[in-house]
Amino acid sequence: MSKEVLSAVSEELVMSRIHTVRGHRVMLDRDLARLYGVPTKALKQAVRRNRERFPEDFMFEMNKEELEHWRSQIVTSNSASVQARAY
Repeated sequence: MSKEVLSAVSEELVMSRIHTVRGHRVMLDRDLARLYGVPTKALKQAVRRNRERFPEDFMFEMNKEELEHWRSQIVTSNSASVQARAY
């Protein structure tokens, strides 16, 4: 596969994982971890251990209403998706 095709696929993949929460474009922790090729737990742990390396607004948890709204927007949500948090 050519570099141009891989780049386009990667950009399309990333863009498909971006959601809007609180008026901000965000990615779910599980999707960001998948892009970096690490378990979600490892990503969250790295952020917690290195807070000073990340912007203050890098991470937040969705509240119950936001989670319900997000679930209603994603028709294919399953139980694993429901447990995800936005970061």
